[in-house]
Amino acid sequence: MAEALLPWLRAPLTQALQRQRGHALLVQGAAGIGTLAFLRALAQAWLCEDEGQGAEHRPCGRCPSCRLVAGGTHPDLKLLLPEALRAQAGLAPGDDGGAEAGRASKRKPSRQIRIDELRAATDWVVQSSSRGRAKVLLLHPAEAMNLQSASALLKRLEEPPGLARWLLGTADAARLLPTVRSRCQLLRLPLPAAEAALAWLQQQGLRDAAVLLAAAGGQPLEAAALAAAGIDAAAWRALPAAVAQGRAAVLAGWPLARTIDALQKLCHDASVLAAGGEPRFFPRDALPSRARAEALAAWAQSLARAARYDEHPWNEALLIEALVAEGSSSWQEVAAAGAKRARAAATLGQ
Repeated sequence: MAEALLPWLRAPLTQALQRQRGHALLVQGAAGIGTLAFLRALAQAWLCEDEGQGAEHRPCGRCPSCRLVAGGTHPDLKLLLPEALRAQAGLAPGDDGGAEAGRASKRKPSRQIRIDELRAATDWVVQSSSRGRAKVLLLHPAEAMNLQSASALLKRLEEPPGLARWLLGTADAARLLPTVRSRCQLLRLPLPAAEAALAWLQQQGLRDAAVLLAAAGGQPLEAAALAAAGIDAAAWRALPAAVAQGRAAVLAGWPLARTIDALQKLCHDASVLAAGGEPRFFPRDALPSRARAEALAAWAQSLARAARYDEHPWNEALLIEALVAEGSSSWQEVAAAGAKRARAAATLGQ
């Protein structure tokens, strides 16, 4: 795992190993920079049994403990993730087994960490260590806990057993209970430098990587995910003009969550451009100019509502058409007003 660690995560990993002293660490970082990979590498380093290596060389990747972590069979490491994220990360379902596992296979994977899962994990972490070093509970993302789960975790954080180490990941620490945050040491993972991210994306074979990296807000793994979903730089550049013209068909085949995210980014950049600023997600020359600020503000609210309920059983095609039509009106009304003024000027000139 150490050799495969993303290059921009190596320095933060060494920093965490050298400075982290408490029993609980909260790591804040965007999903698109490899936060989960960082958490797994840190857990492996804590459990690494190569005593001859300094912090900058852990995990060694060779000792029995590292091999067990790499194989997903280390008895002192438990990953507590929502079912949906486990599937996305290519991990096996939870090890509950029995009837609960059978029921889980028949329903939609949950995006929450449920209280029964949390209680089982916290009961596990207080048991004796199998290899005598530590017991590591990796919980990610921490904001997936509901209030009951977070309260159950808090009780364990207040009275940590001797060899237990808690490793929590989050995209936004502010979404967690203040009492949970206060019992954890905080480590923030910054966005990678653009040069490092672009170099990595180019190694992955992405063309026009700079356009996709901007589209992903500087998150290289998200940029790679866009490319894997068939959204290349040309498609991204073409999106603003298509939306301004009301052509929702350009989004055919895009998952609803990704569609709403793209439209929110377009709305953001159009609003910034209307205020005289520089866009963040789209090339400036790809954005139609002179959108109406009031209409963009209303569109942003509609997109935010849709994002909050992206798991609702919508008629996705109709929802996307409605969102695109509302966005298009931000430009169409300005264009219509301009055409009306041009006709009036031509009439007066005659």
